[in-house]
Amino acid sequence: MQTLMTPAAIAMNRLGLGARADEPPPPGDGRRWVLDQFGSYQARAPGWEDVASSASQVSSYARSLREVRDAPEGERAALRQALNRDNRETYLNAVGVRMGSALETSTPFVERMVHLWSNHFAVSIDRREVLPLAGSFEAEAIRPHVLGRFKDMLLAVEQHPAMLFYLDQVRSVGPDSVAAKRAAQRAGARARGLNENLAREILELHTLGARSGYDQSDVIELARALTGWTVAGVDRPPPGAEPGTFVFQPALHEPGERQVLGRSYGAGGQEQAQAILIDVATAPATARHVATKLARHVVSDSPPPALVDRLAQAFMRSGGDLPTLYTVLIQSPETWSPQPAKFKTPWEWSMSAMRALGWRDAPPRPTIAMLNQLGQPIWRPGSPAGYDDLAASWAAPDALLRRVELGQRLAAQLGDSVDARSLALHVLPGSLGESSTRVIARAESGRMALALLLASPEFQRR
Repeated sequence: MQTLMTPAAIAMNRLGLGARADEPPPPGDGRRWVLDQFGSYQARAPGWEDVASSASQVSSYARSLREVRDAPEGERAALRQALNRDNRETYLNAVGVRMGSALETSTPFVERMVHLWSNHFAVSIDRREVLPLAGSFEAEAIRPHVLGRFKDMLLAVEQHPAMLFYLDQVRSVGPDSVAAKRAAQRAGARARGLNENLAREILELHTLGARSGYDQSDVIELARALTGWTVAGVDRPPPGAEPGTFVFQPALHEPGERQVLGRSYGAGGQEQAQAILIDVATAPATARHVATKLARHVVSDSPPPALVDRLAQAFMRSGGDLPTLYTVLIQSPETWSPQPAKFKTPWEWSMSAMRALGWRDAPPRPTIAMLNQLGQPIWRPGSPAGYDDLAASWAAPDALLRRVELGQRLAAQLGDSVDARSLALHVLPGSLGESSTRVIARAESGRMALALLLASPEFQRR
């Protein structure tokens, strides 16, 4: 039988990132504590200002590739290794900033939403171009828009270099574009064709959702409209464009009007695809897709239909204003159900464990190794769909055993200096069951008691 959660435990764990031992519990029923975070959230929180811009990273990467290409054959391997080390170091630094932000934040609900949207609009460091850009993607495309409108976040995401590289949009050329015709006239030129990756994921994952009424013709038409969306080159950027930033290249664009989801879009440049994205960002199917995602993340793997309906209605009524959706979610009784229905993902469990133990920052390399071992590498999902938000993906027996082992390692770093029984009262106020309380009390040492707290069924759920 599951132990029920108190409102304070729900506020800190289900809606936040886990209680910190040095912070008081939320007053009252916790709702106002969560809502007040909207006014104090900082998009460029401490540490994030040190994450290099995507433009500087793309420019540096391009220059390094040029150096490798122009170097004598015998020197290229060493230059490639140096480039890989630099990119890996950039990634490590960004991971450290993300971890520090999650551990230190005074706005844990909003930070949770940053993580949610970063996973919704997933990119992966498995693409070498994305490795140095993952941190700047979250800093530039997600964090500034997490309290804004969904359509603005969508546009920022789809125009970010990380997404354009990840889904091969930089390689997409309209078949009848000026660039394609020029290439056809050059002997031996390798033709680049239309790439549908970004268009498909926009419709299937980012906005409307699968089986929502679009078909392959809509994917192709959106892909044609997106031609020309690319990243400004370093050697010869277009006039007025900063190297390494989003740019529209007319020569790559497929001419003509487009038909997407039964609506016509006149011939044009960048604004053609932009108009399509704004329309799909505010469509009823997108409202339901986003509503389901939010309700599933916070409340239950099988979200209550009534809650999804209210969230979808709020989305349509507000034009996709995200704080409006969050407010409906926070004020809904389903959110405060005492049943701990959600099983923590590895990221959530790790963050809540480190926050409970008083960590203020986390060394990136060991943390990355820990999340790798738990099966959720940072900014490295296996597909553009991101990581699952379902217990079935994370609650297998071997996965639980890894949590037990890592909990023991985390507890060992504190030794016997922390009283696990007192800590449990704070991080799981009124929510630790009798069985877990007895097991922790009988532990042979302080560090073992801490490890048992982190491994307890109550700490695994939110």
